[in-house]
Order: sequence, then structure tokens, then C-alpha cells
Amino acid sequence: MEKYYVNPIGRIRVRGEEMWIQLDQKLTAALKALDGFSHLNVLWWFSDSDNEEMRSVLETPQPYKGAPETMGIFATRSPIRPNPIALTAVEVLSIDYEAGVIRIAYIDANDGTPVLDIKPYTPSLDRVQDPAVPGWCGNWPSSLEESGEFDWELVFNF
Repeated sequence: MEKYYVNPIGRIRVRGEEMWIQLDQKLTAALKALDGFSHLNVLWWFSDSDNEEMRSVLETPQPYKGAPETMGIFATRSPIRPNPIALTAVEVLSIDYEAGVIRIAYIDANDGTPVLDIKPYTPSLDRVQDPAVPGWCGNWPSSLEESGEFDWELVFNF
């Protein structure tokens, strides 16, 4: 099996309601010209779910109400997967270029979670005009903004 090496560029920090990305100090120059982007795509490591047992799970019993009885891991947003990589679009509240701190509105990651990369969200490359989804998730919010007000407890079986 081929080996690939990925080094974190920083960490997610969570203190109560405040969340931010703390970049490694040596990488702060990479933030140059991010001003003006309202959102970023953050690639991060599901570090709390990274072990051989979890990496070997390929199917899961119905994680969402109304979904098929058994689903392949690639049809879910589960942290349990062969490579525990997560992708989250986040709203940028502010950037401290000298300190390497990006304050964000929300991310579904724990304090100390490794960040692998950040990319600016650009609608021309990241937004799909009319995406199709299976019927069982057709009533989910249609945007990040709507997701914050959505009662996800009605969706999950865990």
C-alpha cells in the first residue's frame, strides 16, 4: 500500500461559543489575500475517530431517519471512514494575519482537532446550482445558513 504523509497546518480551537483556527506560526504568510472571502472550506482530521477498527468499517446501519436500512460509509458524513478526513464550509468572522488566527462562526470539530488545509470558498467552483439528493434527505436545509436553525435531532438515529 502506498503511503502519503499529511502534516496539520494548525488546530481547531473551541472555547464555549467561540471557535477559531490557530495556524502554525510558520504558515501565517499563507493567509495573505484571504480578506474579502466570507467563507472557507476547511479540511480537517477526525482525530477522535482514527483507529484501525473504525477505518475498516464500510457499512453502517441506518444513521438517518428514513434512509436505507444499511448505508455505505461514503453515502454518509460519518467520522468513521477509511481515511477520517472531514470537509466543512465555515463562515469567517475575522482574521488576525500576524497571529495566524481565523475566527469562525461554527465548525463541527472538537478543540485541538488537526486542520489539514483551508481553501477559499468560491461559488464558481464550490456551489452547485441544483444539486440532487435522495428523497430521505430531501427535507434537510438547502444552505449552511439554514442548517444552524434546523433541528438535526429529528434526522439522526444516534
